[in-house]
Amino acid sequence: MKAETDRLFDKHGGFRRLHSFTLATIVQLETLRFCRRFLTHDHREAGGKFYDPKGRQYDQMTQAARSGRQNIIEGSERASTSKDTEMKLTDVGRASLSELRGDYEIFILDRGELPWSVHSAEARAVNAVSLDPAPFTDDMVHESAKHAREQRRKYARWLDAEDPVVVANAMLIIISRALNMLKSQIAAQGEAFEQAGGFSERLSTRRLAAREEQRQDEAAPVCAKCGQPMRRRKSAKGEFWGCTGYPACKGTRPL
Repeated sequence: MKAETDRLFDKHGGFRRLHSFTLATIVQLETLRFCRRFLTHDHREAGGKFYDPKGRQYDQMTQAARSGRQNIIEGSERASTSKDTEMKLTDVGRASLSELRGDYEIFILDRGELPWSVHSAEARAVNAVSLDPAPFTDDMVHESAKHAREQRRKYARWLDAEDPVVVANAMLIIISRALNMLKSQIAAQGEAFEQAGGFSERLSTRRLAAREEQRQDEAAPVCAKCGQPMRRRKSAKGEFWGCTGYPACKGTRPL
């Protein structure tokens, strides 16, 4: 296996195994469900629903939830050729989820309620939910969707509540957890970039090495045995000129 610094393309994809992606999937699905259940486009205040006459709140929340998940996907896929782009897209996803968190907070405040304290029993219970590792094999799309649904069941007690404030509070905590994970991912991406560089840096190194090899080959002597050009070779004893006709010709010459 090639060392990290010898590999031209970065590893990419693999986002379906990330807990942050699983939570982002839950957040997008539950935001769609939340908006259908508790936001109304009617011009009259509907019982138990948030007044959203032009549907702007609905659109903003669903689009922010979508952006959070989609940018995790795009960032992971772009990692092969641009670590910088991967970090930027991951950060865009994080910013979108931060925006969505603000919408849930305002929803709660508009009801005359306060977000749960982190010290409250409910907040502690939601935060205590642990996610299972993703046991994927060769059916990634199917298995990751199944995995997200299974992890969602752990939050069902709050997400299926009839009280929208309870649902909104649970979503605040789930989103915050995803944001912390994405923050750690961006930090890890930055460290990987610092240690191994990015695609552009590695490509430049490869080009320089190829040019140097070409320059050396142009200055190479011809084989005294067959007259063919020679090439720099390496052995346990060091470098030497070796015939390009090897193995038919085993002519060598010291550097």
